[in-house]
Amino acid sequence: MKTLDLKKQFKHLYQPSAKKIETVQVPNLQFAMIDGAIEKGSEPGKSPQFADATQTLYGLSYTLKFMLKKRKTNAIDYPVMALEGLWWVEDGFFDITVKDNWFYTLMIMQPEIITQEIFEEAREQVRKKKGDSEMLSKLSLKYFEEGLCVQVMHIGPYATEPATIDRMKEFMQENGLQDNVGPNGKHHEIYISDPRKAAPEKMKTVLRHPVVKK
Repeated sequence: MKTLDLKKQFKHLYQPSAKKIETVQVPNLQFAMIDGAIEKGSEPGKSPQFADATQTLYGLSYTLKFMLKKRKTNAIDYPVMALEGLWWVEDGFFDITVKDNWFYTLMIMQPEIITQEIFEEAREQVRKKKGDSEMLSKLSLKYFEEGLCVQVMHIGPYATEPATIDRMKEFMQENGLQDNVGPNGKHHEIYISDPRKAAPEKMKTVLRHPVVKK
């Protein structure tokens, strides 16, 4: 059985330093994706739709993994990658402390071997096992090229992210870079830790912002 070591291949994108902020060129990668919005008066950790989207995305990703691992010829194993979230607003500037006007794209990276045909086969398997749902129908397989970004590993609860983002902005200022989050880019979080299992002070989240050179 062939094994794809995606975590090693993309370590620079998913395991950056927590101490050193860095620039990175993010290539065109394939993702399973789903779009949504946080309900008024809610936030990601309390939103039923967000929880449903997350569960559906993981369900399809694990179905894809085991489909390829268990096939009789050319079996391939690979890890299910981390959950990622692109976040933005459509009514002004993105404020990480105001959460009930956020729109999102949740996504999990998929290896190149996953074709649209394989993706649809996995969707049908999930549908037969768990029934049809709006979230399952909304899932898509797309490429996303983020380009030049500034990133760092944030250690701690989500509530302390603003301080880390301030560090990122200082780095941008010192290096002649402009934060592109807003009309032209989206705040990007990669959830390395499972918030249901990790202590808040030990949680790891990659924070990534697209930038342009001034």
